[in-house]
Amino acid sequence: MLLNRETHAGKWIIRPDGEDKVTGKLQYLTDMTAPGMLYGKVLRSRHAHAWILSIDASKARQTPGVRAVITAEDVPGLNLFGIAFPHQPVLCQDRVRYVGDAVAAVAADTKDIAEYALSLIEVVYEPLPVVDNPETALDEGTVLLHPEGNLLHRTSLQHGEAELAFAACAHIVEETYYTPRQMHTYMETEGGLFIPEKDGRLTVYSPTQHGYKDRMQLARILAMEEERIRVVSSPIGGSFGGKDELNLQPFGAILALRTGLPVHMHNSRAESVIAGIKRHPMRIRMKTGTDADGRLVAHQVSILADTGAYATLGCEVLNFATEHAIGPYRIPHVDVQGTSVYTNNGVSGEFRGFGGNQVIFAVESQIERLAEKLGMDAWELRRLNLRAPDDPGPMGQQIVPTEGAAQVWSKVQESPLWAKRGAAGAGARAGAGAGAAADAADAADAADAAAGPWIRRGVGASMVMHGAGLGLGIPDHSGGRLELTPEGKLQASFGFEEFGQGLYAALTLMLQDCFGCAKDDISIVIGDTDRVPSSGSSTASRATTMMWRALQRLKPPLMQALLTQAAALAGVAADELTTGAGGIHRKGDEAGGPVVTYAQVAAAAEAAATPIAVQTAFDYPTTPEGQVGAHYLYTYAAAVVEVEVNMLTGRVKVIATDHVIAAGPVINPMGFLGQIEGGSVMALGFTLTEDAVMQESAYVRHNLDTYLIPTFRDSPHTIRVDAIEELPEGDTFGPRGVGEIGSVGLAPAITAAVRQAAGIWVNRLPISPEQIVQSIDWLEGVEAID
Repeated sequence: MLLNRETHAGKWIIRPDGEDKVTGKLQYLTDMTAPGMLYGKVLRSRHAHAWILSIDASKARQTPGVRAVITAEDVPGLNLFGIAFPHQPVLCQDRVRYVGDAVAAVAADTKDIAEYALSLIEVVYEPLPVVDNPETALDEGTVLLHPEGNLLHRTSLQHGEAELAFAACAHIVEETYYTPRQMHTYMETEGGLFIPEKDGRLTVYSPTQHGYKDRMQLARILAMEEERIRVVSSPIGGSFGGKDELNLQPFGAILALRTGLPVHMHNSRAESVIAGIKRHPMRIRMKTGTDADGRLVAHQVSILADTGAYATLGCEVLNFATEHAIGPYRIPHVDVQGTSVYTNNGVSGEFRGFGGNQVIFAVESQIERLAEKLGMDAWELRRLNLRAPDDPGPMGQQIVPTEGAAQVWSKVQESPLWAKRGAAGAGARAGAGAGAAADAADAADAADAAAGPWIRRGVGASMVMHGAGLGLGIPDHSGGRLELTPEGKLQASFGFEEFGQGLYAALTLMLQDCFGCAKDDISIVIGDTDRVPSSGSSTASRATTMMWRALQRLKPPLMQALLTQAAALAGVAADELTTGAGGIHRKGDEAGGPVVTYAQVAAAAEAAATPIAVQTAFDYPTTPEGQVGAHYLYTYAAAVVEVEVNMLTGRVKVIATDHVIAAGPVINPMGFLGQIEGGSVMALGFTLTEDAVMQESAYVRHNLDTYLIPTFRDSPHTIRVDAIEELPEGDTFGPRGVGEIGSVGLAPAITAAVRQAAGIWVNRLPISPEQIVQSIDWLEGVEAID
């Protein structure tokens, strides 16, 4: 169903936090202040790799207005952090491994004093050889960055005999693809307010995607019990995976406890660039073969990921990339080998799409190239090889069957861009075509002519299969609580965070669906470890699914408790009552007033000392078999794009984008659109403009004047989203998350459109104007961008 104002009546609500956001009234955590607060700053290494011979902070400590200076010896507990396993030093003691490694931190009365104090800290370094190329990181003689070497992780996914099967292939495509180091570029950079409480506890107001995980890590670092730390983690000004890992929290916490005063910390954009994690740049080699009819026979993949100086979630990203490197296709002979290596190139980590964006770009590009070799329509080639609902997952694991792949494949052909794709491929430009295709070709040619003979247009498409949840063998706990407050509010408490994805709106709509209540009857508490149960991380497209599943568990007992109490008050049998707006109603008379208000029910429960509250805890659905990280729930999607290529300047402009998403019922249509549109624009940057370029392991670009993210002007004129909401009969898993999938498939659709428009194959992202212009052979045709 096309998402617009005509569909999902009553669900197009204004976000509960929307007005405060657009008017600037909303106070983000980094906006918070406290009386008498200090300002914290971090001294970071300017060397990509060096021994630390000495650190002298005496001058800084003697500076008026400086309240504390800390180095590694001042860390009370474990001087390491890492969301998967502790690996990165909080403060480096004897060695730095990237430009941005933390060496010392300062708390002072003002920002200026804090920055001045940093300049007084004398660190003597002995530079070491730099490992700036992941392709040589494992070579013999390369300096080792860690005691265990330069290898973080290897993966292997094999079935059949890929190498032998190529001998029987009629067509083979072998290419190497490169993807960029992308920055999250959230509006709110890392930071927070850290307050030591009078009772010895610590309150941390800091944006993060997993408050309980931050609390656990901080407890290890501070040598404190977890219960003595409170983490308030919402609202957040954007994250996209970049705030899943600790950033400034350890420094702010130590400084606050050391000084006994609140400490405020907030990265500048330049500090965020050098210290923040990035999307893993990858080199992906693929060799893919078909038989004469176009059926995929063999697929060989080699993935090399640059994880940078420390591990964070580098293993898990490579696992995900390996699992998704065959796309949504049936291939009998597969051999995927993945390697993630340490370098001195900053730190790579979790990012929206989690390794899927990189490999889907490669595998979908292979499909396009094979189709051309076969003389076959690329979309038909996809249909021929599309996985069936009952097929096992990519790792041979059991998965939840859906018709999503076939539904998406079919629905795409209803896209308004589809006729243009057919026209450009088989119409005037190809010297063939008739009817609608010919008319569309004429229109496209007319548009090109009006823009100038150097402007060429093309349409491309891609398909995506994307796993949700953390995967087999990885703890993926969740839970939630519903209660009736003394004020008579139906209060939902979850340990998730709101970082722009529309969680408040989605939860409000789900509660209204469950209880028929009004929005004014609802109270929502999230992102505060003192007030909410652990719900797991707000990552991996899992939050909506987990909230929905929690409400299915919580609704019956809460409803029973409400109706039982209301029946006693009203003298009406409980089975004659139901919940509704404002309170408890007689069944069939929901439009009338309540017979008992929620406030009256709450007062009666309080008087009887029987508070109405229910809680649940459970795990994300996982497959019963397979390799670590294998997924159980998958979402399918497709993207169709129209591009305009300026053959003089080499600029690529995306004119229109259509998305088809098979993710189950749409809970919050406004949020659904926002996720797909936002992910699409983020993918636009991944494809066309964004690359955190490094030279000798130092970032070249430190601000948004040179690191170019798409603006409103760069965005497509139209973005159309079609949602396939049907789930197979008996599917009890509910709506699938869509936080990532809108970003995953756009790149190969754009590059396919560029091929159609300009005849150029693209192997490296982002597509630069220089690549386009230099790849054009005006006399002999075109050649690949590699």
